[in-house]
Amino acid sequence: MARLLFILALLTTLTGCAMVQVDSITAKEYVSSRRGDVLTTGQLSSAARSDLQVVGLDDTLCLKQLEPCRQAVLGNLGLSDEQRMSTLAELWLFEAVSKEQEQKLSPADEALQNATLNAHLESARYAYAYLFHTPRTPEARALEDRQAQVRDYYNFATQQAVVGLFTRYKPDLEKSTPMDGYYTADFGQWTIRGKLIAISQSHQGEFPQELVTATALSFEGVRNQYRRDGVGAELVAVFAKRVLNRKDADTPWSETPFPALTMLLRFEGETLSEVLKTRRVEFQSFDPHKTDSISIKGAYVPLAANFTAGYGLWLARSGFAQQSLLTLIGRGEALEKPRIYLMKPYDPNQRVLLMLHGLASSPEAWVNVANELLGDTAIRQNYQIWQVYYPTNLPIAFNNRAIRDALTDTLKHFDPKGQHLASRDMVLLGHSMGGVLARLMVSNTGEELWEGLVEPHKLADARKKALRDKVGPLLVFEPMPQVSRAVFVAAPHRGTDFAENRFARLVSSLIKLPANVFGRVTEIAQLLVDPESAAPAALTRPLNSINNLSDQDPFVQQAAMLPISPKVKYHSIIGNDTPQFDLLSSSDGVVPYKSAHLEGAQSELVVPSWHSVQEHPAAIVEVRRILREHLKIKQ
Repeated sequence: MARLLFILALLTTLTGCAMVQVDSITAKEYVSSRRGDVLTTGQLSSAARSDLQVVGLDDTLCLKQLEPCRQAVLGNLGLSDEQRMSTLAELWLFEAVSKEQEQKLSPADEALQNATLNAHLESARYAYAYLFHTPRTPEARALEDRQAQVRDYYNFATQQAVVGLFTRYKPDLEKSTPMDGYYTADFGQWTIRGKLIAISQSHQGEFPQELVTATALSFEGVRNQYRRDGVGAELVAVFAKRVLNRKDADTPWSETPFPALTMLLRFEGETLSEVLKTRRVEFQSFDPHKTDSISIKGAYVPLAANFTAGYGLWLARSGFAQQSLLTLIGRGEALEKPRIYLMKPYDPNQRVLLMLHGLASSPEAWVNVANELLGDTAIRQNYQIWQVYYPTNLPIAFNNRAIRDALTDTLKHFDPKGQHLASRDMVLLGHSMGGVLARLMVSNTGEELWEGLVEPHKLADARKKALRDKVGPLLVFEPMPQVSRAVFVAAPHRGTDFAENRFARLVSSLIKLPANVFGRVTEIAQLLVDPESAAPAALTRPLNSINNLSDQDPFVQQAAMLPISPKVKYHSIIGNDTPQFDLLSSSDGVVPYKSAHLEGAQSELVVPSWHSVQEHPAAIVEVRRILREHLKIKQ
């Protein structure tokens, strides 16, 4: 038997018979073998290794001798154009990533920096050639793993090249003002030319201080990051180190200093051979909120986008959390008047969703609400989010007037004639005290507030006239005509007894008003105290936001009876943190149901949540539903 086995083995060797064996692999191994590549595993993809085998090259040896390997692939007729371009893009990217690792050890090595940038440009060029200059269109390869890989090579290489070139040439470029708007830079054998689009009115003519790669950012406190797959480098253009600069303090509005940006590298040439020979490349930048797809060589492809990164960076650099608490007690950088922040560049053809936060809070209260809305394509394409940041220590009547004025001035700035869609069909979204303010903005006082709050004081005519001049704008107003829908979230329309507890009273005693507001409040109080009549008990308590939110406060009691404009549809979202009680006796821990409930609401949703109900997923889904309903009715 042994002799027989020996003879069989010898015959097998002599005949060159291949012994094929079969084995099974796991699903994880299958996916890894199909989709692993330079970017995900640090190793060449299975497609690239197969192409190298066709050429007769060993992939391990090839990675040690990249240039001769690339030349062999480029000139081999046994590979299709798609195979050659995709493998070359990956080989160049392998070199670029390897040199980036070397740069960490020698950050000042200029030759190494140049080699890294050049490798990224080459990788982007071959990936661009594969995507748009090979026989099959991107649509024909839409379901192929290899196209998704090469698209990622292009996006990553473009990202690294653009940021690298920006960092290198920024000092020179920001000093130049080209007549045609195009900037040009020579890098080695490359000539890079491009136009920085006017991202927004407020940043027109400015050069970004920094370009941040969106893919490198992660945020705590944000549940999801929303983006769109497609072609291009996802970036954030940084125009300011801080959210609010003192130079902007005189204007009531601010467009985001961190707008999202998507950039492309287009390589000169109409044919594959021309693209492979060129050393001329044009960079193009787009606002991904306004541009969903682009045309390249007759093919429409989706534009990559990141909708969370700019918003997250804005919040991360705002310092709102600390500032809002310090402002309440008159410390830190005093916030004396409201400011409206546009979350993206102004769009005349989109409705405005205006968000108003609550007491001792800031726009950070809306972090997941706003982010989830940005992640909804229909809402993102039809709404622009504006957030109000206001001093929550001021009496509600003062903030109501100031926010109205700030909104009016902002709309006049962007739409002087009031003809844009942005100037009508606005939606208000207010949480807690912000909900009370939102209701006042859509209410009609007539003479009711004046008569209910001033007339009982039985003032002499001269004193009454002087008081009317001072408080008329605070107590007499009409619904804002731009608003047609409002959503009130955990809003204490009739006040809350929470404002009367020991902790609230302590905080109320610590509140300090800005000097200019304190002077006005003092003057109003003095006018109300007529020497010839007894001062009402209400004047024994200071006028501030916490006292205004008490269910015993005269202002909130009178405001609760004001009629809401019949042109405005409104909705309530109410928290219930007391499931042991029936609905009418329930509360969110701060605001009782009876105070948040409004008759005549188009809808009312009660969510099992504490007072921060706006963060609850069910509340966010409801806001999305209402915004979509608003579109359906108005379109």
